[in-house]
Amino acid sequence: MQDTLANLKRGEHAIIKDVSSIHIPLKLLEMGCLPGNSVELVQLAPFQDPMYLNINGSHLAIRKETASHILIEKIV
Repeated sequence: MQDTLANLKRGEHAIIKDVSSIHIPLKLLEMGCLPGNSVELVQLAPFQDPMYLNINGSHLAIRKETASHILIEKIV
């Protein structure tokens, strides 16, 4: 099983590996959610959804359902 963005814990860093799912909105790709970019989970909203992320210096919030389609590799 591969790690997804939805499994990231607060403060963890990762590299985006794949965003080829049809469930990823084009707007998210335009905002920098692309393979090779670094991502950090900054905070989770109440009830754990949405997720507040820092992707290459850009801050954005995405739903956990969408995040589950983004494959990552955690940075140790």
